[in-house]
Amino acid sequence: MRNVHTVTQVRDAEAPLLASLPPGALMQRAVYGLVAYAARRLGRVGGARVVVLAGGGDNGGDALWAGARLAARGARVDAIAPGRTHPEGTAALLAAGGELHGPDPLPDDDALRALFDRADLVLDGLLGIGGQGGLRTAHARLASFAPMERTVAVDVPSGVDADTGAVAGPAVRASATVTFGTHKRGLWLMPGAAHTGPVELVDIGLELPEPDLRALEDPDVAALLPVPELSSSKYRRGVLGLVAGSDAYPGAAVLAAGGALRGGAGYLRLITEGHHDEATGRPRGRAGDLVAQAHPEAVVTAIAAGDTAAMLAAGRVQAWAIGPGLPPGPAVRELLGALLGTDQPIVVDAGGLDPLAEIVAADPRALPERAAPVLVTPHEGEFARLVRVALGWDPQRAAAELAADRLATVRRAAAGLGAVVLLKGARTLVVEPAGAAWVNTTGSAWLGSAGTGDVLTGLVGSLLAAGLPAALAGAVGAYLHGRAGERAAVPLAASDLPGLLSGVVTDLLAGARAPRPAEGGPGRRGTPHRPHAR
Repeated sequence: MRNVHTVTQVRDAEAPLLASLPPGALMQRAVYGLVAYAARRLGRVGGARVVVLAGGGDNGGDALWAGARLAARGARVDAIAPGRTHPEGTAALLAAGGELHGPDPLPDDDALRALFDRADLVLDGLLGIGGQGGLRTAHARLASFAPMERTVAVDVPSGVDADTGAVAGPAVRASATVTFGTHKRGLWLMPGAAHTGPVELVDIGLELPEPDLRALEDPDVAALLPVPELSSSKYRRGVLGLVAGSDAYPGAAVLAAGGALRGGAGYLRLITEGHHDEATGRPRGRAGDLVAQAHPEAVVTAIAAGDTAAMLAAGRVQAWAIGPGLPPGPAVRELLGALLGTDQPIVVDAGGLDPLAEIVAADPRALPERAAPVLVTPHEGEFARLVRVALGWDPQRAAAELAADRLATVRRAAAGLGAVVLLKGARTLVVEPAGAAWVNTTGSAWLGSAGTGDVLTGLVGSLLAAGLPAALAGAVGAYLHGRAGERAAVPLAASDLPGLLSGVVTDLLAGARAPRPAEGGPGRRGTPHRPHAR
């Protein structure tokens, strides 16, 4: 489990160590980890060329001290400073044989280009976790020269807000980030997450509070996956009622059903919109026919548009999912209103989101006062409509707030709706009404394809029916969905994902059964995961 903390929490945890340790000792802990990473990255330190981008704060001090250690081991180290530098770090670098360029004057473009072109490694220490707003002109100029494939960010890429992930103007793009003490929010939230590369965590001995943002990893997901016992039956494993598909959008039901069958529930009831069949006198729909052909294990019920009685009569379920392939309108609003009157948890996506917004606008207590949770799974466009209609937000302001502080904006929406919000994107967020949140770090840009969200809806609904709490069903579902996307051949088609999900789950469970290193040994980082009670 990756625990994610704010800058204030980091500063508060550093304070007692700074007061109790000898001057500079805490910085040297960070430097030790940074140098160890740089040496692994270089392979051979002696003869390597290293460029240090040195700002004036402790972040620049970390980079300068690391440069000094590398220089002492035979590297050629050139530090470039756009302003004042950390005094002790600068002295150490020069004493070890490194060179300092700038601040007055800074090298010209040709000289900078030559330094960066020759560099085997660039350490970005321009700006640390205290930086906010855009980079100053001289800092931005240096950032523009840093080659992404050879640049390692120190604690956080310069120009990325460590708390929000916001990027206001030019910023360093790193191939990797070495961060100290704990993960910072800006490393995992977009758009900052696009600047970090893989993140290496260096333990410097901080005592931190419980985080309110976490990122799951393979062992966490394996521990949370619903696994049947010898005494389990299809009913005891959970039944999902999936309300999806129409004559206009039949494929969405097929995709959602495919995801649902890989989520751990033992039984899938598909309720789909149909038309009157003259031969039988009963509703029949293209979506139901296609699902029956693709997934014969699903039990299909076709209903007339808006027929709530027929939907609820389909059979007992432990959770509902509604929306994929449903054209939003009064009929879907009727179905959704009936589901909200039940005591089962509900996943709402796609064609169910606009009707849900109308219901909440008419009755703001509709979701908070339910006995069971509601989880909504919008993409950004659907999110904008949802908060505009349900909560009265200005859509332009909502878009600006998402760009400035994505997590805070989704937290405000979850609290206002009284629902768990899963905001899909490059770093999917899952946020509870009380504020606890998960950020998903798996996935591929190829998942930005029609139909992948339908698979996710079925998957999350199945996990919910199998017994996971709503937020964890969303977080685990997003993680598995991303892992499947990483395995897919490209270009990815949504119909590839259900089969890939089976392989992902199989491998995670096999990995959970394999022997693991002793706690604190190789391969173990941070706080051991404590499985969520369920």
